[in-house]
Amino acid sequence: MEVGADQPPLSVWVVSDGRAGIENQALGLAEAVQRLSPSVITVKRIRWRPLFDKLPSALKTSWMLDLSSDSTEPAAGEAWPDLWIATGRATLPMSARVRAASGGRTFVVQTQDPRWRNAAYDLIVAPAHDRVEGRNVLSISGSPHRVTPERLAEGAAVFADRLGPLPRPRVAALIGGRSKAFDLTEARAADLADRIAGAVEAAGGSLMLTFSRRTPEAAKAAMTARLAHLPGLIWDGAGANPYFAFLNFADHVLVTEDSANMAAEAASTGKPVHILPMIPLKPADKFARLHADLRERGAARPFDGRLESWTYSPLAETERAARAVVERLVRS
Repeated sequence: MEVGADQPPLSVWVVSDGRAGIENQALGLAEAVQRLSPSVITVKRIRWRPLFDKLPSALKTSWMLDLSSDSTEPAAGEAWPDLWIATGRATLPMSARVRAASGGRTFVVQTQDPRWRNAAYDLIVAPAHDRVEGRNVLSISGSPHRVTPERLAEGAAVFADRLGPLPRPRVAALIGGRSKAFDLTEARAADLADRIAGAVEAAGGSLMLTFSRRTPEAAKAAMTARLAHLPGLIWDGAGANPYFAFLNFADHVLVTEDSANMAAEAASTGKPVHILPMIPLKPADKFARLHADLRERGAARPFDGRLESWTYSPLAETERAARAVVERLVRS
């Protein structure tokens, strides 16, 4: 396939189950491809009927999809896309069949570790900390994402009046929650909040805090009660999401250790990234490997209660993955 300015725009389908954290990986990679080569991106969201959702991927067929799902086949008279980028377990049965169904027209990219039929995809863009191996595997630090200087500036414009005047250093705190590997109890949340407050007060700065969908309500309440007196903004989930604005205005970024996505996104800004400890529920070797990678790159350090500053080259792993996709498209 030829890819260039004199060629028609690439047709790119982004496929996921629609959850923001999942979809943004595929969409971020597609947007990075679009910055390299003119592309038309179409977002496809699929979900399986509850009766079939837990079936092994090998047993799933398209008739088992929920009626709310978007079609993952071309309409009559339309062609298969040039590029299929999918993320998440829900997409695997469809992704594994696209090459054959399209007659080889579609280049299939799967992000994350599929753990099933890895040879069925033209390229797997996998987090290095998952240790996926194969001739069709590209390992990157973290996962693809949508954070770019342009998007941060766009997000910042919405909150400029609110965040711009805040005293510096401005500290963005990105708080996760309970997962298979970690927990954020009320007691741990209170302890983290006290440590964050102490650091911000000692520096004479301000706080910009956001919770994830996984943050337990008790943990939210404990942190909000202990941090509300600081200059800044604690987002309660109402109105426009300030996430990009927080990353833009931050002088420091604090990230709980349960989120590989938020850590990688923060490391793409060039701001010091401080990792906040949570309560481990089981061994979390892959998170330890990611944090070690970020430390080696100079991006992240464990939070020690101080707002120490340092510099490093911002991670540009999404762009690196996009270049690999385009290069392989040209060769296909």
